[in-house]
Amino acid sequence: MFESVDALVDEHRRVQEELSDPAVHADPARAKRVNRRYAELNRIVQAHRTWVSAGEDLEAARELATEDEVFAEEIPALEEQLAEAQERLRRLLIPRDPDDARDVIMEIKAGEGGAESALFAADLLRMYLQYAASLGWKTEMIESDPSDLGGYKNVQVAFKGSSNDPAGGVWAHLKYEGGVHRVQRVPATESQGRIHTSTTGVLVFPEVDEPDEVEISQNDLKIDVYRSSGPGGQSVNTTDSAVRITHVPTGIVVSMQNEKSQLQNREAAMRVLRARLLARQQEELQAAAADARKSQIRGMDRSERIRTYNFPENRIADHRTGYKAYNLDHVMDGALAPVIESCIEADEAERLASLGE
Repeated sequence: MFESVDALVDEHRRVQEELSDPAVHADPARAKRVNRRYAELNRIVQAHRTWVSAGEDLEAARELATEDEVFAEEIPALEEQLAEAQERLRRLLIPRDPDDARDVIMEIKAGEGGAESALFAADLLRMYLQYAASLGWKTEMIESDPSDLGGYKNVQVAFKGSSNDPAGGVWAHLKYEGGVHRVQRVPATESQGRIHTSTTGVLVFPEVDEPDEVEISQNDLKIDVYRSSGPGGQSVNTTDSAVRITHVPTGIVVSMQNEKSQLQNREAAMRVLRARLLARQQEELQAAAADARKSQIRGMDRSERIRTYNFPENRIADHRTGYKAYNLDHVMDGALAPVIESCIEADEAERLASLGE
């Protein structure tokens, strides 16, 4: 696997030279792509340097130990450092998802459980926003449909990382969140203290970097405008500012009413539509490539239950990886990293296994 490093080091040097070209920065979309690639390669190059340096230190200590026993005492620690450096480099060299560096649009939808499901949608939103804050990501509320009790029937939010994101990109982490999230707790509306089970759906889409990355013909769009409304159906706007866009060939429908301007709602709807069409295209490509194994995690059906949040036991369990912990209160406050890491490790194990086939 390490034989590929030399080519990546060469590419890193070429990309670094490209970044010094003013013409690159004159094109924001191109600059974003080049910066992302540089960040990806830079992690590999730095890990490779650390690995080489650790190997040289160990070799030197072994040579000196033949003359001075003091150096022999350093060998176990140096061997451990080399093993850690090798493991980090190995993980970085596993074939990556090409969308890992992309930003993300997430949609959280109330499911079975009525008002309780909508309340849990709000709890999930808060969890993801706090997780994003812990990684320094920016967030933007795109659309929301509040419920009467303070939850959400539907909410869409964008997560944006930086070009040199040490976490490896937003999609690299949040792509594992798509699916059905099950909650077990006593709802606020339950008068007899009985535990209810509800579900909330999460959809995650990699965001399109450039509008022309996904071709959309205006002839394929059916655009309707109407007056936006708030909880309970009451009108909150006296003009037809809400927008509903239907992509006729696929049947995908996107509605936006958060903004007071029809133009702003239309732009937001097109942004979400592009992300959904990109995800659809990728799924079709994956299905067509029958000889290529899908990722263990990404291959999961979006309708499948992926995780259970049991409040009485303070337990969280991921059904794909077997992860289980009794710190649900901390997870709901944004401490989601160990849960997601279990998904990343399972995904990487699957990718490694596919290399040996």
